[in-house]
Amino acid sequence: MEQAIVDSLSDVTEVLPEQVIKNIEAIATHQDRYRQNAPAHQRGLDKITAVFSRSEFLYFLIGFFTIWWFCSYLSTQHILPVDFPLFNLREEGLEVAGLLISTGVLIYQTRQEQASEERSHLMLQLNLITEQKIAKLISLVEELRTDLPNVRNRADLEAQIMQQAIDPQAILEVIQYNSEQSPISSTEN
Repeated sequence: MEQAIVDSLSDVTEVLPEQVIKNIEAIATHQDRYRQNAPAHQRGLDKITAVFSRSEFLYFLIGFFTIWWFCSYLSTQHILPVDFPLFNLREEGLEVAGLLISTGVLIYQTRQEQASEERSHLMLQLNLITEQKIAKLISLVEELRTDLPNVRNRADLEAQIMQQAIDPQAILEVIQYNSEQSPISSTEN
């Protein structure tokens, strides 16, 4: 299975332009750096939350409460020991329902967040590609302008600046530097 994923990824990367792959790598590097810079307690909380936000955890809860209810029933029929903690639907039902509902909502929110994150990554990639294509078009128009004899040849500083494609890694570094220097982040630590 993993080899099939690696093969399909290598097929995709052969089709993608080199600049897109560099953009993806820059974003992935930024995300890895963000995760590594998180405090240990935050990484631990993220792992715990990841367990609670999985559908398997909801299935586990449903199974656990079903087994507890069934064992309580067997205990009332004197098949199990009498000191078994009974599951009383009237007393614990609302708490169990609240736990199941909140777990379901957490799972739903996690899925929505993942879909939103994928959409934002796609939009970022499209924006980066568009910016790079526009920079290339400006470069070609400037080159054409200098090659045409009937167009006055003049220096256009703005066009020269706009010809240069923006390096996403440099932007990420500036954003990270600014977020580290902001008064909000220094007061939170």
